[in-house]
Order: sequence, then C-alpha cells, then structure tokens
Amino acid sequence: MTASGQNLRINADRLWDSLMEMAQIGPGIAGGNNRQTLTDEDGEGRALFQAWCEEAGCQMGLDQMGNMFAMRSGTDPDALPVYVGSHLDTQPTGGKFDGVLGVLGGLEVIRSLNDLDVKTKHPIVVTNFTNEEGTRYAPAMLSSGVFAGVHAQDWAYDRVDAEGKSFGDELKRIGWCGDEEVGTRKIHAFFELHIEQGPILESEGNDIGVVTHGQGLSWTQVTIIGKDSHTGSTPMPMRKNAGLGMARILEKVDNIAWSHKPHAVGAAGHIDVYPNSRNVIPGKVVFTVDFRSPNLEVIESMEERLHTEGQKIADEMDLEILFEKVGGFNPVTFDPKCVMAVRNAAERLGYKHQNIISGAGHDACWINKVAPTAMIMCPCVDGLSHNEAEDISKEWATAGTDVLLHAVVETAIIVS
Repeated sequence: MTASGQNLRINADRLWDSLMEMAQIGPGIAGGNNRQTLTDEDGEGRALFQAWCEEAGCQMGLDQMGNMFAMRSGTDPDALPVYVGSHLDTQPTGGKFDGVLGVLGGLEVIRSLNDLDVKTKHPIVVTNFTNEEGTRYAPAMLSSGVFAGVHAQDWAYDRVDAEGKSFGDELKRIGWCGDEEVGTRKIHAFFELHIEQGPILESEGNDIGVVTHGQGLSWTQVTIIGKDSHTGSTPMPMRKNAGLGMARILEKVDNIAWSHKPHAVGAAGHIDVYPNSRNVIPGKVVFTVDFRSPNLEVIESMEERLHTEGQKIADEMDLEILFEKVGGFNPVTFDPKCVMAVRNAAERLGYKHQNIISGAGHDACWINKVAPTAMIMCPCVDGLSHNEAEDISKEWATAGTDVLLHAVVETAIIVS
C-alpha cells in the first residue's frame, strides 16, 4: 500500500448505526432477527441496502439468483473488480451480525473511500448473496454455489421450503430476480468479513482472525425404522425402539469426532421423531449427522465409520437403517496472496491477530473455487451465533472493517 493509504480508517459510528438500522427489519422475538431468505422481510432489507448503495454512488447489478452487486467504479475500465460481501438473510432465531457485518462492512469501505476521495485502479463491488443460511431452502450457500458452478440454477429454483413453496417462485414473488446470467462476472479477488461464530478469538484476546482454511463439511441424513408401539404394554424384549437406536448412534458420532481431535467435530442438529407422542415408542427417526474437519481424509473416515458402526447397531437391535448424503463440501485453502493482504492489514493497523480455521461454511468457500479469496473474522461474545443473543462490540466491528478496508485497497490499488 502506498503511504497515502497508511492511515485509512472507516467511520465506526456510521457502520454501527447501519447495522442497528438493518436489524430493525425482520426483528426476532428475543432481540435478534428473523429475516429468512426470500421473505417479505428479506425484500425490505434488500431495498434498504440498495438505497444506501445508490446514495454512495454505486451501480446495482442483480442476477437470476437474486445476488446483488453494488459497484464503485475504478480508474481502469479494463481492471477486474475486487469483490467484498456476505449475506443479509438470517436464521429463524438469528443475530444482528452474522453475514450482515460482511455486507454492511463492505458498504462502509466504499463510503469511507468516498469521504476521503480515494480512487482505486480496480472497481470495488459489494455483494449480498441470496440464501447463505440454507434454513428455508437447503443447502446453505445456495446462490454462491450456483455462481461458482457447484449447483445448477434449475435445481436451485426447484428447492422447496416446508410449505412447498419453490425458491424460484418466491424469488420472483418478492421482486428480486434479475436478468443477469449467474456466474458470468469475473473477479480479481474476493474478501468476506464475518463474525467468528466460535469462542477462539475472544478467549485468546485477539481482535482479528486471519482465516487460512475452511473446514470441510459432510451432512448425512440417517433414517432408522423400528416399530411404534405402546410404551406401557410392550415388553422390553419385544421393542423395536428407533429412538434408542438413534441415541446409541449419536454417542458413536461423538466418539468418532473426539477420535480426530482437535479440529474435527460432529453432532446431529436436525432430529425428527415419529410419531413423537409421550406414550408411543418411536417407530421412526430421521436425523442429520454433521461432520466437519479441515482434512478431507478425516471427513471420509468419519463418514465410513458412521455407516459401519451405525449399521452394526441397527442390526443388533433389529432395526432398518438408511443413509443419504444430503450436503457437504471439501475443505478450503484460501488464496495465499489474499490471506497475506489481510495479515498485512492487521499488522499495519496494530490489531492483535491470529491464524484461524473457519468452522462454518461461508459464501467465500464457494467463491474460492472461481477467484482468489480470503476471509477476515472478528470475535463474538462467548462464541455465540445462530442465536438471537449473538453479540459483538462496536470496537470488534470497527477493527474487522478497518482490516477489510486495508486489504481491499491494497488489492484494488490506490491511485490518488
């Protein structure tokens, strides 16, 4: 970075005010947000973001998956843009910062460059990717996956929610289906700012996580079929208890993850029990096992053990068991040059920082397949996320966005 860019800082008050104003759209019931993808609240949040981008002099692009691209022009018409961003959709009981910090932090980068009359050779584009959370429409990171060529657009359009409403129909209904072909944009580099969603940075007393890798993920849906019968009158030796079979398998899942410590993790978050009545032994359970590791061989080993040990338990209990791979992605290694830009920025600004592996999936994990990519993380209180009590400090938000600003301008190249 040139000397003229050494002292660049964002407007911390404006960033925080924007975060709090966006949080007024789709409020939750306990202080957080419920702004699920392709709802009316999502549309309202998008409209506010677009208005702010246009006020900052950006041109807004919109593709056929509803991905939003706000561009600040560069001085070289042939230079590929530097992209920043994340997502505005939330969990049903989501916080005010997951994803939103990355989008509004990107907007604040542009606003600050405007204030300081700083021009860059490369254009800068702030992105809001549709349906990162994957709560209403599985899988997560759906639209960035289409952008990166991981998913087919028609397949994405056909995803349905719990009420049978399709992604494609709902995207059109809220008025945010663009004409631009998905994935045609060429990217010089992509940076995503995000809260950690874990406790490491706060516990270590560091301001910034320099994300070097992203954990791979494996989702296996397990269905166990037994026989529902009366809890009081069915003798113990004659029971085919699908719930008990699930319990024994979930203990194995925990053991499998522990056997690959410290980075591997495993649990089941989605569990359905049938008929789910107090006095009926469960005749069927459906649950999804979530394994993660930065090592692909470890993920494959954990999957294999789940199948082998789960089948053994089912056989011993005279239960039927089915396994279906319903989602996942391989571990990610982020671009060394982009990672170095983040690290340089943290050091230049004097922020305490450390290398970190992302434990969650992010849009950056897919964009990394088509463009040089890196992530910046800031702490969150007690590592809590996907919860309405999710919280960060104004200082953490400022530090992360200052680092984003410096990494972006180093990559986009200051010309004045």
